[in-house]
Order: sequence, then structure tokens, then C-alpha cells
Amino acid sequence: MYIIIDDRESVTSSYATSFDREGIAFLGFWSDVFQDWLCSADAGDLAAVDAFLLGDCEKRTTLPALIRRRTPSPIIGLNNVKSLKATLELFACGVDDVVNAPVHPSEVLVRAAAIRRRGKAVPEESSTQPFRVYFDGRDPTIGSEVMILPRRELRILEYMVSHQGKWISKSQIFNAIYGIFNADLDESVVESHMSKLRKKLRARLGYDLIQSKRYVGYRLIEAGAPAATQLIADEPKSISSEPSRRQGEYELHGQF
Repeated sequence: MYIIIDDRESVTSSYATSFDREGIAFLGFWSDVFQDWLCSADAGDLAAVDAFLLGDCEKRTTLPALIRRRTPSPIIGLNNVKSLKATLELFACGVDDVVNAPVHPSEVLVRAAAIRRRGKAVPEESSTQPFRVYFDGRDPTIGSEVMILPRRELRILEYMVSHQGKWISKSQIFNAIYGIFNADLDESVVESHMSKLRKKLRARLGYDLIQSKRYVGYRLIEAGAPAATQLIADEPKSISSEPSRRQGEYELHGQF
């Protein structure tokens, strides 16, 4: 989930539309409302934020320090006019990167991923995993082949990779993928997305890299770990590790 702080409603609405078009959860705040939310937000809500976009707002120079006290998530400053002075001022107040507005969601994803890599929050591309995730909107690759995924499943896979080895609850995944204030959907939608994603990975790799544990959540394990060589025990026994040709073709192309 991405958050923009900007006192212009037209700007926040425009970004919300463009991010939603890419299947990325997004929220817009006025600066005073954001500060109230930031002070009262719990750790789970803050952990769901991939990055903060700092636009044109009254408290532009003081917000980065307030954000950093609560969360290490990337802070990206948005410059309305290309100006060295404005860029230097943004870096001086504590942002991690500066871009010229308007900016495409794909560029925001790339820059946020680069910031997290510098902080070692996202595994490098030399990860031991047998697939590569790019964190910029591109589909992952397994070997030299692209694995086409629907947008929500891609976002879940990216989130799992960025938290590899850790147990992640259904609520955490839902908040990261759909946003913390989404009341239109139930958290159970995560189970459907996760089931389809696990089947596709298993069909390509021949084993299961995502563990699930009731009342705990999901975990992406390291390739080659003992649990990766067998199907997880709580998976239905009727699911075969070798899908039928028709099912494999259906999943290979990510069609629904």
C-alpha cells in the first residue's frame, strides 16, 4: 500500500486513480489529517505501507522526521517544479528520494524497491529462490520464462518475497494489497488469491515454496529447505503436485 500526503484533493484523487489502475492499494491524506493518523496508527497498519509520497502540503518539511519515528518505510518527495533548491530542501528534511511530479506508479515502485534494497529489506536478485521478482510491475521469471500473474497475485508474491522467512498473517497481506481502510472486501479474498498463486508456483517448480499454518498465516521458505521438497501437510490431499495438462495450460497463462 502506498500513501501520498498532499493538501490538493485533485492531486490525491489523480494518483489514487492511476495506482488503482495498476492494482496497487493507495491512500491520499491532507497533511493535518495524516499527522493525526500517523500518531494513532498501530504497528500493523504502518507495516502495510510500502512507501510514503510527500507532495505539496503545509507540513512538508516536518513530516519526514515524524514518519521516521514510527516506520522505516521509504519516503519519496515529489517536486512540482524541477528545482535544485527544492530537491536539496527535501533531502535535508529527511526524504529517501526525490522525483519530479507527476510520476507513474511503476517508477514509484522501482524507486521504493531500490530504497528497500539499500536497507536490505528486500532480497537482492541473487536470492536463493528459483524465481526472480522485480518489484516494478513486471511479471516474475522462472529461469528464462516469464510467469504471467494477475495483479493481485503478483503483489502478494512481491510482499512474500520482501518478508521471506517470516510468518505473515492474512490481515497483513490484505492490508498491504487492498489497503487498511478497504471495507468493500473481506479478508477471506486473500485465501483465494493465495491458493491460486501456490498452485501456479507448484506447477512450475514441482514443489511448494509457500507454507501455510492455520491461525498463523503464510511463509515463503528458502529454496532447498526440507519443507520445500514436499507438499505442505494442511493442503487438501486431492491436490496433485502434477496438475493436468488442461489445468497447467490454464494457470500458465494466468487467465481467469
